[in-house]
Amino acid sequence: MIRFLFRFIGLICLAAAFILVIYDGTKSIAANSLYLTSTRTLWELVSAGSLAKLKPLIEPYAGGLLWDPGMIAILAAPSWGLLGAFGILLLLFGRRKKPLIGYAR
Repeated sequence: MIRFLFRFIGLICLAAAFILVIYDGTKSIAANSLYLTSTRTLWELVSAGSLAKLKPLIEPYAGGLLWDPGMIAILAAPSWGLLGAFGILLLLFGRRKKPLIGYAR
């Protein structure tokens, strides 16, 4: 059951990543310059106040290094890349086990 949920959520993430690639591509073609939707922009679009609430929770750990170079880099990444990587990771976690051949364990 849990493998099914991993695969399902992974496929949804991959579909969202594909939609964001198409969105960024059409905006880039229309503007005649490279356009990438950052993860911060997508996060604020989905849930506006949650990013401001997350910063005080993460900042005290590791002397502030977890927020400033770590989380800032993740939030600056293209949203399609982050969703695609997360979807692939979930699909790998949810894959079926290979059948055993013979008596090997």
